[in-house]
Parts: sequence; structure tokens; C-alpha cells
Amino acid sequence: MRKKIVAGNWKMNLDLAEGIGLAKTINQYFREKPSGERGVILCTPFIHLAGVAEILKGGKVELGAQNCASEQSGAYTGEISATMIKSTGANYVIIGHSERRTYYHEDDMLLNRKTLTALKNGLNVIFCCGEVKEERESGNHFSVVKVQLDNGLFTLSADELKSVVIAYEPVWAIGTGLTATPDQAQEMHKYIRKLVQDKYGKETADNMTILYGGSCKPSNAAEIFSKPDVDGGLIGGASLKKEDFVAIVEAL
Repeated sequence: MRKKIVAGNWKMNLDLAEGIGLAKTINQYFREKPSGERGVILCTPFIHLAGVAEILKGGKVELGAQNCASEQSGAYTGEISATMIKSTGANYVIIGHSERRTYYHEDDMLLNRKTLTALKNGLNVIFCCGEVKEERESGNHFSVVKVQLDNGLFTLSADELKSVVIAYEPVWAIGTGLTATPDQAQEMHKYIRKLVQDKYGKETADNMTILYGGSCKPSNAAEIFSKPDVDGGLIGGASLKKEDFVAIVEAL
């Protein structure tokens, strides 16, 4: 039975004190009210990782980073390696978020190297894929996602893929106020699961956790999560407010 997950992506928000404070309130909530079978992950900016790891230690909430370097170590000023991330106590890393693809021109080959480096260093990967508005409107959204997965992820072995969660992001629904309908989300999630099945077999596909990431909020989370191939969410803005974030987890 595949794992159900809600991951909060804080993006470039909250100073150190604010981040520590938010992590404390979320951690306390899930200490007092168990998360059940749902996985809860906080993906924080790099500066928060070590401090938040101490807060979450021994609790039910896990920790992740939002990016990692493609190289193991060396003269790469400003980069953060997977080894460094793992050493803080984090267990997850987001790779291929649409903002990394768009603003920093990260292509599928680079994301593939990042994924392999992260896995080699014991991190679980949340691998993002998704189409922009023009690609959706032109009817190319399926082929765009297929190429992203074929080139960025499907070089992995079936064993390596066990440490990967896929997050589908309709880029046109991030920060725009637009949201894919539950049926649109289900259609793409079902398609992604079929791609995994075609490459790795039915058992691997059945066990693959696929998250929805596109303006998910308390008011629409339950309906989106009710779809059979949607296994949770990668939450942006709503993860910055404890009440909104825990409401989304409860919806799962």
C-alpha cells in the first residue's frame, strides 16, 4: 500500500526565528494529534535545516530540503551538497521544482544527476514534473510530462525508484490562484502511474506515491485527495500557516 504524504514547501520565506517558531507549532500539533498513516514533511530553506531537525527529532514530522547540488563536493561556491543536507538530519529533498526549472534553467539532464547524487547519499527524492499554461492549452501536457520523467527520472533502477516520490505540478496553477480541477489532477496522476507501470511494472507503479502540487488549500484539498491516484500534496503558500497546513493534512 503506497504511502500518503503531505509535504510543505516553504520556498524562500521566513527568517530563522520565524521558521523555528512555525516548525515548533506544527511539531507540537502532531505530537498531540497523531498523523496516522500519513507522512508529513517540512521542506525548509537551507538555513533552517539543522535547527528544525532538532525540533522534529523523535516526532512524526520529517524534514526535507528544497534543492541540492548535482556534484558530491568540491569548488562549487554557493552550492549545498546532498551530504551536507543529510548531515543536518533531513531525509528528503525536492528536485526539479518548476521554479528551479524556470528561473534557474535546470534541465532534465541536470535534474537526473541531482537525483542520483541525492539517492547515493541516502536522501529520498520528491521529483517534480509538470507543464506550463501554453503547453496545457496546446494539448502537449502529457508529452511534456513524459519527456521530463523519461529523461530526469526513468534512468533509475526499480530499486532506486523506491526512494522517490513524484510530484505533479501544473505550473499554470502555482501562485496564480488557478487550480487544476480534481478530474484534471486525477487524469495526469493516472497517466504518470501508467508511465511508471510501462517502464517498471505494475507492482512498482502501485507503490509509487504521486503528489499534487498546484495551489492546494484547505478548501479544495479533500476533493483533490479523494481521487484514486492522488496520494497527497506538495504544498506551497498554505504550508506557511500552521492552521492551513494541518487542515490540508487532515483532509488526507
